[in-house]
Parts: sequence; C-alpha cells; structure tokens
Amino acid sequence: MILRVCVTVLALAAAALPGARASAEAPGAARLLDLLRLPEVVAVMREEGRAYGAELAEEMLADGPSAGWDATVARIYDADRMAATVRERFLEKMAGVDPAPLVAFFEMEAAQRLVANEVAARRAMIDDAVEGAAREAYLDRAQDPDATFRLVRAFVRVNDLLESNVAGALNSNFAFYRGLADGGALEMGESDMLAEVWSQEEATRADTRDWLYGFLLTAYDPVPEAVLERYVELSGTEAGRAMNSALFAGFDRMYAEISYALGLALAREMQATEL
Repeated sequence: MILRVCVTVLALAAAALPGARASAEAPGAARLLDLLRLPEVVAVMREEGRAYGAELAEEMLADGPSAGWDATVARIYDADRMAATVRERFLEKMAGVDPAPLVAFFEMEAAQRLVANEVAARRAMIDDAVEGAAREAYLDRAQDPDATFRLVRAFVRVNDLLESNVAGALNSNFAFYRGLADGGALEMGESDMLAEVWSQEEATRADTRDWLYGFLLTAYDPVPEAVLERYVELSGTEAGRAMNSALFAGFDRMYAEISYALGLALAREMQATEL
C-alpha cells in the first residue's frame, strides 16, 4: 500500500487562514507561503487523494466504493485542514530563518511561472496516461541526459528529494497500518507493521524516483536554464535548505494524519460491510 508523497521543494505552501497567529509572527515566511500557492497545490492533492480512496475501496471493500465511502474520503481530504496542518508546521520550522532571499526569488515573474508549471504538471499527472508517458520520458532521457535533465538531477540531489519522499511515503504507510489496526481490521503489532513497511522500501524508492523525475521534467522543461540554475543554487543555501526541511515537515505530518484516518475509516467500513 503506497501513498505517494512526492512533494517538491517549490510548489508547496499554505493558505492564509483567518486568525492565523503565525502570519503576524513571521510575515516573511507567510509571504513565502503565499508565493508558493498552497491552495492550488492542496486542491490537486485532494483530487489525487479522492482517486486513491476509490482505489482502496476497489481493492479492499467487497462491494467497492459507495456513496458513504466517497463522502468519508472527501471529509478526510479536507483542503482547509490540509493547508492549516502544513502552514502551522512550516512556520514553526522556519522560526529564526531569514526568508528574504527566497521571497525575492519567488517574487520574480519567471519563478511564478515555474510555480504555475509545477501545479499544472501535478494536475495533469492525475491522468494515468499522462503519468505513464512522463515516467517513460524520464527513463528515455536518463540514457542521454540533456541540460534540463542534468539541472533537474542536481535539484533532486541538493534538496534530497528522493530520500525525503521515500521516508515520507514509508511513514504514511506505517500510519495507514496503524489506522487499520486501531480500527480492528488488522491484527499486527507495531514491530510487524514496521517490518512490513520496510519490506516495501525498494519498490517505493523505484516508484518514487520514476514519478518524481517524470513530474519535475514535465514541470521544468519550459523553464529557462538560467532560472533553473539559480533555483538549484538557492536550494543549496541555508535559507533554501531550511525551506525544504520545513515543507517536508509540514507535508509529512499532513500525509501521516490523512493516512491514519484512511486506515481507520477503511477498517470501520470493512466491519460494517461484514455486518
């Protein structure tokens, strides 16, 4: 059971929520979040999640998805709550970090186009055919890397995107098993859950690598090389590393909460079906 995290360091931000104290406490970090357009990103993640919920029902419920299950999944993937979780953790982690260089970069028109490209690429890859084509394109280009491919590879490495995504996916899977167990659908102790999750590491890494590179190449192919070079350079600075860490902290928490809730809800749905 793999819940893809595959978040990138760029197009992950949080919506400005009414009464959010952190905005007043960290206006620079809050501005950065606005520039990174979380409402759009979360909307795409919600679409991905609802499709994933339907797949879970097809695989694990005798009668497949129902109107009740669809409504449950929709409640779990609540966009406001998802954004609030990321926002709170991000601003926590960015405390004491000067975001000015990041804000300056993302205020550039070229950087805003880059953000828009990421959102569009992720939305497009909800379609299985588009995702498959992006994966194949990555594998083909890996045989003879061009300049954009090399910059994307440098971007992945400087931000440790592959390992961070794999860790997030494994944590999400563990949370999903915990939800199933707490809901009474799985008789497995935590040590057994961990062993099961770690047994998925190799497959998770391969799947994540292909999706991540396919996604980034789709998003960044239209981006001028000079902009990508500057972005890779910025990612290696103290501020860039802090932003990356803060974003993953926020999204890892979000996905763990969602995964646990999905496991718990699925367990209850399975029991209700049996009755």
